[in-house]
Amino acid sequence: MKGKNKKKKVILTTCLLLLITAVICYLFVPLFSSLKFGLDLQGGFEILYKAESIDGSKMTQEKLTATYKTLSKRIDSLGVSEPEIVLEGNNRIRVKLAGVTDPETARSQLSTVATLTFRDTDDNLLMTSDVLSSGVAARVGQDQSGNPAVALSVKDKDTFYDATSTVSQYESGKNLIVIWLDYNEMTDSYANEGSRCGSSGSNCLSAATVSQGFASDVIIQGNFTQEEVQNLVDLINSGSLPSKLTEISSNTVGASFGDQTLQTTLVAGIIGVVAISLILMCVYHFAGLISSIGMIIYAFLVFLVFWVVGGVLTLPGIAALVLGIGMAVDSNVITFSRIRDELYMGKGLTLAYKEGIKSSFSAIIDSNITTFIVAIIMFMLGESSIKGFATVLIITVLVTMFTMVFLTRWLLNMFIKTGYFEDKPGLFINVKKTDIPDVSKNEKVKKVPFKGVNFFKHKKLCYALSILIILSGVITFCVQGFNLGIDYKAGTNITIVSDQKITKKAIKEDLANYNLEAAKIEKNSNETSIRIDESLSGDDVKSLNKYLEDKYDAKVNIGVVSNLVAKELVKNAIISILFALVGIILYISLRFKFSYAFGGVVALVHDVLIIASIFAFARLEVASMFIAAILAIVGYSINDTIVLFDRIRENLGDISDKKMTKERLEEVVNESIAATFTRTIYTSLTTLLPIIALMVLGSSEILNFNIAMLIGVLSGTYSSIFIASTIFIRLESKNIGKPKKVKKVYTDEYEEKKIKGVNC
Repeated sequence: MKGKNKKKKVILTTCLLLLITAVICYLFVPLFSSLKFGLDLQGGFEILYKAESIDGSKMTQEKLTATYKTLSKRIDSLGVSEPEIVLEGNNRIRVKLAGVTDPETARSQLSTVATLTFRDTDDNLLMTSDVLSSGVAARVGQDQSGNPAVALSVKDKDTFYDATSTVSQYESGKNLIVIWLDYNEMTDSYANEGSRCGSSGSNCLSAATVSQGFASDVIIQGNFTQEEVQNLVDLINSGSLPSKLTEISSNTVGASFGDQTLQTTLVAGIIGVVAISLILMCVYHFAGLISSIGMIIYAFLVFLVFWVVGGVLTLPGIAALVLGIGMAVDSNVITFSRIRDELYMGKGLTLAYKEGIKSSFSAIIDSNITTFIVAIIMFMLGESSIKGFATVLIITVLVTMFTMVFLTRWLLNMFIKTGYFEDKPGLFINVKKTDIPDVSKNEKVKKVPFKGVNFFKHKKLCYALSILIILSGVITFCVQGFNLGIDYKAGTNITIVSDQKITKKAIKEDLANYNLEAAKIEKNSNETSIRIDESLSGDDVKSLNKYLEDKYDAKVNIGVVSNLVAKELVKNAIISILFALVGIILYISLRFKFSYAFGGVVALVHDVLIIASIFAFARLEVASMFIAAILAIVGYSINDTIVLFDRIRENLGDISDKKMTKERLEEVVNESIAATFTRTIYTSLTTLLPIIALMVLGSSEILNFNIAMLIGVLSGTYSSIFIASTIFIRLESKNIGKPKKVKKVYTDEYEEKKIKGVNC
């Protein structure tokens, strides 16, 4: 009867969990629909400007901020609900306008020099910004009562006096000077904008009453808050000292591109998640089911956190999410592998669970923290797509720690406590009773996965293979260099999607009409990709875009990158990788020791070189997402290595220094590899599944990213076993047999004898 109650409780709890999971899946749709989508998923216009002072003076952060506010005000008039404006460095501004259907109008309005004018209530022009001082035309001040006010610095005092004297003679209510930014004669008038003057969305900045003529600096006063005064000062300064905006890169993504990309990427992600769930349930039975439920909750929470922080979801972000799911499952796989190990040693399920949870914790924490370090570095040093990738990766690591460490373990413990699975280890975690030794009968361990396998038997062959791949890549790089995308090699990318038949010959003729030559033309189904080594101007982009759309009845996407942007991206990429490696060395050295850190970093460098070599040899395009893949692999590969190092450290702790030999050290490392090899296979498989799904079904925009990830996962698994471990053995074997340095402790008795000349 008691057994029936246990079974009933397990069934009811499981059904409740499945119901909660179904509700979460149902809520996915409205949650996903409420997210902000980037250009690559919604369509729109992105442009990067280099900002320079009109008068040739140095571009300061204050001037850049003023220009930023001017652009924000102009974007309001474009009707873009959620624009993204990012200041990059000391002189660059990136503007992303998702959903914009007329990029040329946006480009024209954004790049026009800001114009500040002074008018009367009938909109007659009185003065321009020329009357104000160069440098800082306006500053925060106070009126006679000590309230916040705007202080104007007047340069042309005669003109200013004439204008203010004239307006002061107007009848009451008309004696106002109205300050406008980018006044539009067709749409702007004080009659319409007077009540909205100074509010967001209006070109009217201020309307000040004038009672007499002024030939000196003046104060604009009103019922202003400190924040309103500061905003008004910034806007006036941006109008009186406008920045010259030079377009250095741009990208236009049609809505159809975004819709297609979003659908294919989501389908690939769903297929990947379903495949991972099936594998987990087949391999770990009931524990795999709980892990799958945790994975779905994990994905939901990632989207929820992203929505709460107001993040903009991009294609790289979805790729990071899908990749993060595969990596998050690793936390459960590590735990399940440890529980199985304890069961194989003859412990009961409850005790095996407790010991498995305890022994797996350090490996999970260390592996996630190293990935977090890489993600932080990507966020701090990366730009645009890399920063978006890093944002989601940071969220996934944090959510992983909650769902896969706390929540999933709590759920498993809840079922363990029912006692129902105590004599059913096969049902709970797929361990046969016959594989569990009876410790009361002094039975020895019956099953040790991969026992007797010598993982170092063919290490020389592995070294030769790595050297051959890297050497081939180095030779190819020296002869031909990388096949750089426009992110790292200035130029223009054109993508044409059309149902019409488009030949390479026709494309070459089209470009010849614009005195252009294609460096590369690729065709894939109804999509044609064209690469031009020349960076087109905004007018050329507009003209060519319209020509191709009309001729082929096509959706056209044109992206432009200048040399300046390319150089900055290369520099940031190199710095990002170097900082990531340094961060990993420091962390592993603190948590383990330097020999572990050095072995891990050599393995990481190996993985980076393998990916770069294959890309060089296969002539695959290297773009900004390639660097995101490299950094992601740095985070992933160190996961594998740390799990192995954690087991090595544990096993070495059971051996005294006197019994340690080089042969014994190799045996311990080999045993540690064998003990973690099952987990390595499953983790690599669950990470590869979503990557393969994205490669087959996902957008072509991230194909090379997924290829780099595929190579990196395979190389990371291989290097953890054959590179990191062997480097560690070489370093540690040098210390075997050496006496440890013991710090001498001198007592008062020793010092007394020394003084008396006694031989101690």
